[in-house]
Amino acid sequence: MLRAVAIALSLLLMAAGLPNMRVSPWQVVDLPVDRTLLAIDFVDNSDRGWIVGDKGTLLETRDGGINWEARTLQTSNPDYYLDSVSFNGPEGWVAGEPKVMLHTTSGGDTWEQIPLSDKLPGEPMLVAAIGPNSAEMVTTVGAIYRTEDGGRHWTALVDDAIGVLRNVSRRGDGAYIAVSSRGNFYTLYQPGDRVWQPFNRDSSRRLQNMGFGPNGSAWKINRGAEIAFTDNVTTGEWEKVKRPGRTTSFGYLGATYQDEDNIWLVGGSATLVHSADGGQTWEQVKQVKNIPANFYSVKFFEGDRGFILGQRGTLLRYTPTS
Repeated sequence: MLRAVAIALSLLLMAAGLPNMRVSPWQVVDLPVDRTLLAIDFVDNSDRGWIVGDKGTLLETRDGGINWEARTLQTSNPDYYLDSVSFNGPEGWVAGEPKVMLHTTSGGDTWEQIPLSDKLPGEPMLVAAIGPNSAEMVTTVGAIYRTEDGGRHWTALVDDAIGVLRNVSRRGDGAYIAVSSRGNFYTLYQPGDRVWQPFNRDSSRRLQNMGFGPNGSAWKINRGAEIAFTDNVTTGEWEKVKRPGRTTSFGYLGATYQDEDNIWLVGGSATLVHSADGGQTWEQVKQVKNIPANFYSVKFFEGDRGFILGQRGTLLRYTPTS
């Protein structure tokens, strides 16, 4: 018995000295490009999806994101900065800079370049497919436009631009939240309004990014690796900021809700932090920390289909069964 106790104690001491052996649910996906990845979307709930990025990057998958192939667009500028992609059924849109809009009605079999006016204020930075032949576009200065005829004509939804934006997010009902280029304030647009509603930041730290959560909630990331939440984004009142995990000087760059409880945070130097209780407690995912890239955004589709997009062709796929 003494020998058995000694062996058990030795095993415990050995285990205590071993690194965390849990396997991360995030697995690196090999890609045929080394460009910065900026946006991802899927053709409804199918396994066909698209990624866009800088220098005209356009990638397609037909197996749910396991394998991706590069696609070449016949456009006037091969180095477009493609920063948004959105599908509604087989109809999809891609937006980017300088002033480019692409449209498909076949899931991406063919793409048509939609001409945009030289007088368009700002550059397209977000496009959302909202119905047959219908889409909304937001520019880099906060102009919002809608088309209902496949992009031939666009109608302005706001009377004035609001200045250069750092980023902008759209909710399913057509609301938008945007951060100013310097992070000094943010603005909220509600469907039917003709103007954006501005809000001053409530922290000494500048805003980095913002987005919507479930049931009217929202999140905001401040520089210095801070995150805060609100149950009602229209009030301008936020809960006390949290500083989950350790980050580099890059801080956090993006966040998303997987569901009402699970929240994921990404940032510089392969930073990935997870909360399983709605943001009350956090755990850093250390198994990915050796990936040599910054993580820019994270997005989930249909619950467990998730992806992290980063620099130099870095793509991680969420595989919970691992």
